[in-house]
Amino acid sequence: MRNRDNRISTIVFAILVLLVLLPLLAVLFQIVCPGLDLAKFDLSNLSILGDVFARPLWRKAFLNSLALAAGTTAVALLVAGAMAWIRTQYRFPGAKLLDLTAWVLMIIPSFILAQGWVYFSAGNGIAKAWFGLSWMSDYVFSFPGLVTVMTLCKWPMAYITIKTALEWEPIRLMHAAHMNGASAWRVWKDIQLPLMLPALCSAAMLIFMDTVGDYGLSSTITAVYSFPTLPYTIYSAICNSPARFDMAGVLSLCLMVLIVLAMFIQYKAMGSKRYDFLDNGTRKSEPRELTKGKTVVITLIAGGFCIIALGVPIGSSLIMSFSSAISIEGFSFTLENYQSVFASDSTLLTGIAHSLGLAVIAAGIGLIIAFCCAYVLTYSKSPLKKAIDMTTLIAMAVPGVVLGVGYIFVWNQKWLVPLGLHLYGTPAILVLAVVAAAIPLINRVLVAGMAKIPESLMTAAEMQGAGFITKIRTVMLPLLHNSAVSAVLSAFGGSIFNLAITTILYPPNWETLPVWISDSYNDLKFGQAAAATIISGICIITIMFLLERLLNMGSRKKGNAYGNNS
Repeated sequence: MRNRDNRISTIVFAILVLLVLLPLLAVLFQIVCPGLDLAKFDLSNLSILGDVFARPLWRKAFLNSLALAAGTTAVALLVAGAMAWIRTQYRFPGAKLLDLTAWVLMIIPSFILAQGWVYFSAGNGIAKAWFGLSWMSDYVFSFPGLVTVMTLCKWPMAYITIKTALEWEPIRLMHAAHMNGASAWRVWKDIQLPLMLPALCSAAMLIFMDTVGDYGLSSTITAVYSFPTLPYTIYSAICNSPARFDMAGVLSLCLMVLIVLAMFIQYKAMGSKRYDFLDNGTRKSEPRELTKGKTVVITLIAGGFCIIALGVPIGSSLIMSFSSAISIEGFSFTLENYQSVFASDSTLLTGIAHSLGLAVIAAGIGLIIAFCCAYVLTYSKSPLKKAIDMTTLIAMAVPGVVLGVGYIFVWNQKWLVPLGLHLYGTPAILVLAVVAAAIPLINRVLVAGMAKIPESLMTAAEMQGAGFITKIRTVMLPLLHNSAVSAVLSAFGGSIFNLAITTILYPPNWETLPVWISDSYNDLKFGQAAAATIISGICIITIMFLLERLLNMGSRKKGNAYGNNS
């Protein structure tokens, strides 16, 4: 068994090195060898590391990213935990609206959400012009405002992870506590909450990593409010002329330092305790009925939150899609934006098809690789375990723009041409990069799900003669069904709108959806970009809804049967 796990670990780590570490190392190597030109190799360039806190812009970008990520993680974890608890514990009208809101926010790109908040909160935006909320601009374009906006964008990651963990209850432990006089609050605090620690830590890491590496939302809003972050500064270093690859390498290293710090805190929080609790004393959680008054209150809380988190940015973009002007104050209703999107010379539908294809590939291949990663991290004793965990977390935090540049450096080498591996300028390099970006998210969700499955179940299957594939198929996969569906849909939605990677790596004349929308926005065609967002969003949400229904077909019946047999 140990040899088998070591082989799996070796293969998984080799794949992660190729997809993740090699591109990132290529970027970091820019510090001593700008442009990977060996003629420019100079170890004295390492002195630039000391400039991180000496240069005002670099220092401010580092501290801003750390503060924004920490604040967003703390607030979003509380918000997502409360929403997940309400969703799984109580039955109320419109409960599925929370799930729909989370999935929509997962697939809408951060730069589109930021545009919506800018349309709403700018000095001449909807908040002031239509509702008289003149204070909204000062609040949103401040540090607390940025944390609020980031929280409203990032909470779905934690919500999905925590909601999955709350679907099963250690009912035997809860009954034992009640029999010894424990109150409902004491049972939750001393039993349920500690067993949820893996899910909470995974949720916190997801939020922190995504906030630190976010380029789209931070760059869009900070264009109005001066708040430089590491991703934005790295992008500027690469795109400015002349390109500062050494500067990009140094700031990328700063991001890795933040990742290591976050990982250290996570390991200290979890320690060496066990958190598996799925056994014959476990049952599937069932939402409880409430009194009419409490039902109304919870419905208003959940509905109001969804309106703020999703209605404000998407509603603002919807309004802009019908505007003939670039400012809300000059709003005049028109359908020209939608007509231009469906014009015969428009390539939007081609871009949607390409992006959907990339998302399917990323979700499928990413699920297989991430499942192996999660298995190693949960059950294996391989010495590569920590290296694999660190690699997946690093991949999640590093901005897509940095990963994309690394892929150019790796796959644009002359010596690869005779081998047929010169992938730059082909869709293949885009596929590799999108898969690399999808793996960490799927892995984090699956790790949280596997943490609930005790190893004794796997051992019992082996004692009955089940082979490795059989025990995975008959024991683990059924218990991981909900987590796997959540992971696949998350990766599918996130891959469609991966702006940074597709902007850098898409081949000539090979249109993608995020590039099409971004180009329209950069050309000041705000109404056309908003119209494309609304149309593509409706199409993709419909596809994801049908996919979710298909993947979950019959799962409720199987889950109830498992709980009754237990």
